[in-house]
Amino acid sequence: MESYLTLIFLSSVLRLATAGKVRLVGGNNSCAGRVEVYYRGEWGTVCDDYWDLRNTAVVCRELGCDYTSNTMRAAHFGPGSGKILKDNVLCSGSESTILNCNSAKTSDINCEHSEDVGVICSGIRLVGGSRCSGRLEVPHGNTWMSVCAAAFDQQDAEVVCRELDCGAPVQVLGEDAFGKGDAQMWTQEIQCRGDEYQFALCPMLPSHNCSYDNDVSVVCAETVRLVGGKSSCAGRVEVLHDGQWGTVHDDGWDIHDAAVVCRELGCGEALSAPKNAHFGEGSGKIWIHDVQCTGSESTLMNCRFNGWGIEAKHTEDAGVICSGKLIYAFSIIIINLFYHRIPG
Repeated sequence: MESYLTLIFLSSVLRLATAGKVRLVGGNNSCAGRVEVYYRGEWGTVCDDYWDLRNTAVVCRELGCDYTSNTMRAAHFGPGSGKILKDNVLCSGSESTILNCNSAKTSDINCEHSEDVGVICSGIRLVGGSRCSGRLEVPHGNTWMSVCAAAFDQQDAEVVCRELDCGAPVQVLGEDAFGKGDAQMWTQEIQCRGDEYQFALCPMLPSHNCSYDNDVSVVCAETVRLVGGKSSCAGRVEVLHDGQWGTVHDDGWDIHDAAVVCRELGCGEALSAPKNAHFGEGSGKIWIHDVQCTGSESTLMNCRFNGWGIEAKHTEDAGVICSGKLIYAFSIIIINLFYHRIPG
């Protein structure tokens, strides 16, 4: 027994040594939590300004965690204490440690602990829709597993939407609503109370039988919307944060940013990225500015940007015009028909 405990202790020490000077705090496992770095003899937090999935990928890889699931902003895992040691972190994604990424000088850090960034490396995901809607899959070992609709209810959906930092659950769907996945089926029955902040914290009952035709899907309220246009695929860009909708400042706003918004909303391709409150001035908060999408991100929240709460005027609210859901779908059909009629 003593040698077994010693082995566990040595394994833990090795894990800490491998993690080096980066750790995740406040999550339910070593692969989820608030990002903290060790610098000049003390642990401190990292600001979420300009943080994106490339940074998250570096942290997860450095800690030996398999999956890159989500970036959690605005002190999702609670505010840290002590100093904020990193700000404006810009990784390419290939670095071996987050400490090798470019960042602001310590003297230039201007964040508060309400902006501490967190990551979930081994979390759940929604597939086939958007970041906030799709077929639910959970990690298990080195693979992903679908969840049975027969053993899933509204309380479970509450936890899913909360972990993904989406709005409240809108629908719980079965019968391959977002396509039939090829993942294995999760055989345990989930019994969330509804107040857990991570799906992995929900109690599980022993295995039960479930058909592969009964994958559960979840639709959460979106965290991005277009307002003031003539359709749901054109308008002023607004994002949901801390329960309140706010606008996006147009500083640096371009077609790459618009492309991500259109993709996230299922609105086809971006046609233009109008500035200067083209769709009218918003009200309330201006949540984010200096958005820097590459154009390949699945959601605006995965892009680099500065937030939350900007001192600016609504005369500079950003907008988007997308091709539209029906137009985009029709164009794909035409392209496919044309392609198949070409003689080979």
